[in-house]
Amino acid sequence: MGFFAGLNEEKYDRQYTDRQLAGRIFDYFKPQVSRLGWVSLLVIVIAAIGAALPVVVSRIVDLLKEQPSTQAITLVGIALAIVGVASWGLNWARRSLVVRAVGDVVLDLRSRAFRAAADHDLSFYDQFSSGRIVSRITSDTNDFGQLVVIVTDIVSQILQAVILGIILFRTEWHLALLLLTFMPFIFAVAAGFRALARRVTKRGMQAMANVNAAIKETVSGISIAKNFRQEKSIFETFDASNQASYQVNVRRGFVLSLVFPTLNALGGIFVGILIYTGGLSAAQGVVSIGAWYLFIISLDQFFFPILNLSAFWAQIQSGLSAAERAFALIDADPNVQQTDRRDVPRLTGEVCFENLHFRYTDNEPILSDFDLCIKPGETLALVGHTGAGKSSIAKLIARFYEYQSGRLTVDGLDIRTFDLQQYRRQLGIVSQVPFLFSGTVADNIRYAAPDVTDDEMLAMARNIGEGDWLETLPDGLRTEVGERGARLSMGQRQLVALMRVLMQKPAIFILDEATASIDPFTEWQIQQALNLILSKSTSILIAHRLSTVKAADRIVVMEKGRIIEEGNHDGLLNQGGHYATLYNTYFRHQSLDYRPPGLDELIASKFV
Repeated sequence: MGFFAGLNEEKYDRQYTDRQLAGRIFDYFKPQVSRLGWVSLLVIVIAAIGAALPVVVSRIVDLLKEQPSTQAITLVGIALAIVGVASWGLNWARRSLVVRAVGDVVLDLRSRAFRAAADHDLSFYDQFSSGRIVSRITSDTNDFGQLVVIVTDIVSQILQAVILGIILFRTEWHLALLLLTFMPFIFAVAAGFRALARRVTKRGMQAMANVNAAIKETVSGISIAKNFRQEKSIFETFDASNQASYQVNVRRGFVLSLVFPTLNALGGIFVGILIYTGGLSAAQGVVSIGAWYLFIISLDQFFFPILNLSAFWAQIQSGLSAAERAFALIDADPNVQQTDRRDVPRLTGEVCFENLHFRYTDNEPILSDFDLCIKPGETLALVGHTGAGKSSIAKLIARFYEYQSGRLTVDGLDIRTFDLQQYRRQLGIVSQVPFLFSGTVADNIRYAAPDVTDDEMLAMARNIGEGDWLETLPDGLRTEVGERGARLSMGQRQLVALMRVLMQKPAIFILDEATASIDPFTEWQIQQALNLILSKSTSILIAHRLSTVKAADRIVVMEKGRIIEEGNHDGLLNQGGHYATLYNTYFRHQSLDYRPPGLDELIASKFV
């Protein structure tokens, strides 16, 4: 068990029986019935042609024994050529249909898996690595597609064996019965590898998912790694996952490589028995030389599907494991569950928490018996030390997390009864570090409102510092922002994120202000953008800047998930309580009136 440490299944993984997997796979192939019907017909024809080949060869043996004519040999040669060409053409047609059908199914499965991943709430991504989720959507769905291609090949070979078996029974039933007695041994050995193959294959996929997760995390944080000169450390982290994957897959290869040689050895033993028994029968005149030779060459045709099934058992188990992992992602129960899908009209923005209890984990209570009501159109600032529960309140309003008990209502209606898509269209959220997608500034502003024109964006932009911030961009709205907005400064990213919300015209606005240091001019521009939003929505501000705090209608001071003070800026300062302490610690130095201790004495000393 120690060898597989770190390769545990995810919490949402499920165990599916073969019948359940087959049923799910069949459901995905229902739209492909027409193509699969043609594939089935071609498989039967190909199997019949393949079964005819050894029969034709056996006839040649008999003809050679009887000193055949040139005409007879020519006809047999032409027949073999026709069989070969027909087999090639029909196999090409079958594979073309299979590849198209499988491509459509993989496309559908990958789309469903991605949609399921996108629909999961943020708590899902708190628990599970996004790199492993990506592995299920890409690698696992691809392995599932390979499974179907392999299965159609093997089905064709099995049908060929069945047709050939009928011919053999009609030719010489004594030798045919002997041939059949070998089959249980082959099946027993092949079945013995089944459970072991499924287990080691799934472990190999889990190891590969760990590699994908390590790569994604490393690439995402490459700038931090370089800043702290940790290139060697991140390589060691990747190398550890890569080495673990290597060792698991090598052991998987050792296990699976035993299958084919074992069955091949058994096949050799059975060929020897058949040659000895058939040779005695031919010597005694019981069967013809051609019929005896037919059984010898048919032994491979009979055993090949089973040997092939075993040889490709790794891919088959990989495909089944891949289907299991993809289905588990699709079937994972969401933590955020709506009790209804009520249509959401234009909201006024009244938000009320009533005796609400929330925790991220069982041992991590965040809000306990929490009560708070935000009036329509009100601007509420949340302040407090890290861990006070400010961001949790915003995440609950956005319905990113599920609370355990109590009520959360919007416009007097339980938030759990809303259609989430419609509800979130009326939310405007700017996170602490604004995220921009690769593309232009205009593309990012249009993200939530794709119908907005350039003229509308420019008109709104001019309301923010008279549009001066656009002049700092090389190509204005057409400026490429780079990956995650890396080509823009933090202040520019914040302005683009705020413009994106302005175009959306939300009923409820949530801002988790960035703590990054920005210049006073950019802060003034950001405040102008904020004022445009605040005047038209109910706003919840997790405030880090004094200008934002002072602009709020009400300030709520939090500590350890509780409200300990509330009021406006001047009133809370006069109380001399927790807010006054926070102000003197975090906000006071941002004030224009702030004079550092000792400054007056220093200035006076210069004039003495």
